[in-house]
Amino acid sequence: MLEAYRKQAAERAAMGIVPQPLTAEQTSQLIELLKNPPKGEESFLLDLISNRIPPGVDEAAYVKAGFLAAIINGEAISPLIDKKLAVKLLGTMQGGYNITTLVNLLDNKELASLAADQLKHTLLMFDAFHDVAEKAKAGDANAKAVMQSWANAEWFTARKALPEKVTITVFKVPGETNTDDLSPAPDAWSRPDIPLHALAMLKMPRDGIKPEKPGSVGPLKQIAEVKAKGFPVAYVGDVVGTGSSRKSATNSVLWYFGEDIPYVPNKREGGFCFGTKIAPIFYNTMEDAGALPIEFDVSKLNMGDVIDVYPYQGKVTKHGSNEVLATFELKTPVLLDEVRAGGRIPLIIGRGLTEKARTELGLPTSDVFKKPEVPADTGKGFTLAQKIVGRACGVKGIRPGTYCEPKMTSVGSQDTTGPMTRDELKDLACLGFSADLVMQSFCHTAAYPKPIDVKTQHTLPDFIRNRGGVSLQPGDGIIHSWLNRMVLPDTVGTGGDSHTRFPMGISFPAGSGLVAFAAAPGVMPLDMPESVLVRFKGRMNHGITLRDLVHALHYYAIQQ
Repeated sequence: MLEAYRKQAAERAAMGIVPQPLTAEQTSQLIELLKNPPKGEESFLLDLISNRIPPGVDEAAYVKAGFLAAIINGEAISPLIDKKLAVKLLGTMQGGYNITTLVNLLDNKELASLAADQLKHTLLMFDAFHDVAEKAKAGDANAKAVMQSWANAEWFTARKALPEKVTITVFKVPGETNTDDLSPAPDAWSRPDIPLHALAMLKMPRDGIKPEKPGSVGPLKQIAEVKAKGFPVAYVGDVVGTGSSRKSATNSVLWYFGEDIPYVPNKREGGFCFGTKIAPIFYNTMEDAGALPIEFDVSKLNMGDVIDVYPYQGKVTKHGSNEVLATFELKTPVLLDEVRAGGRIPLIIGRGLTEKARTELGLPTSDVFKKPEVPADTGKGFTLAQKIVGRACGVKGIRPGTYCEPKMTSVGSQDTTGPMTRDELKDLACLGFSADLVMQSFCHTAAYPKPIDVKTQHTLPDFIRNRGGVSLQPGDGIIHSWLNRMVLPDTVGTGGDSHTRFPMGISFPAGSGLVAFAAAPGVMPLDMPESVLVRFKGRMNHGITLRDLVHALHYYAIQQ
């Protein structure tokens, strides 16, 4: 196993990328080695079990969690991992298969306090929250400590807040960057393998950008040069992120300019993105990943410049001086909390956990978190869109600019982003969908599938069905057409494509990460956009239908 792993690692190192995470089969073989470690391999084996297995409900995580639980219960022995280390390793797995063991350990005199420490920073509790609450009610001191920690939002306050000043190096891409520049469609097959797919970012020559291998590998030397200055790097462009809704585009940017996530292989968070204009969907996917996207005039920023960014004061200066290069205003103060929490999605989940704990303990709403600004009520009526979203939020209507979390009735996933959605669902420890309808299609790869597409067509359907979703077969048709047949007049939904739209109800397109989130808890974070009234005049040309016009208008609006 080690020989095969090192061979694969060497092959990928020659490409300039890190090894792939361990599979379930490799994890099983690793466990056998941990039980009887070869001499000289001890530290390497510990690194593999600690850092190279995906968290959540990945198949490899299932094997890892089972082995660690067996050590804790005295059913397995490793000279490298004692019971306390096993508990700590369980605590790094975020949620899913590790939760039951940690909750049960709250009754263990020897390990209860250590297990409680792990649960205090675990957000993906879901139904297990009630198990901890019941133990706390029964007088369990460690369960009480966990509940109080959640109520105090220690999972959040323990993380560093964004500093008053951040010194950053500029990676400037002039003109418009669309998501196909960052995640090219011909390379869609590699999107789930983030380090490999990131090689294709900006692979086509353009003004100011020099690809390593034009047409196949992007500007790795330029990226290395700006990173060599020793500061965090911001992706900067005049217009950033237009085009299709691709979480893979965000993944590529963050692979080079983000930060490693402890104990999570081949995925990064954080980072900075500045643009005179940032496309809304791309902006949202950067939010979800814990990045700081800011819109301001970037005309005075150039490749390799070192700048000082003052996020609270809203200004950008030349490094080490008072020369102001730009000013800005954050779209919402909550953005600062999102960065601190590691992303918008972790913030939403963690904030919900804190409120549940405070309700359970009879405490008022927490004042730890920043609150979104609520637009003034105009006193006017609501548009149809505002009424539909309002109904999904349990209110009469939602004003433009209001942050809300409408209930998702329909969620669509298509095949070029489906494997990434699957990975996101695993990270969310999702074992069952809460949205009424989650549908997976194979409309992009049905006609000319690559070998990796065939593998996806065979494995993804069971993953979706096992969580209560519906999976189409290759050749069944396009995801949009299917969703169009299954919506109701008050449907609110989303899908992994920039032109996802419904003929009735309302839809909000999203990247694969947000699609996964909408499917799992059944709600979607949304800053309610403005409603626009459009009147068509004149006669339609032969062959053009009203649906064609609406589709074209919707797609144009998304790009804007």
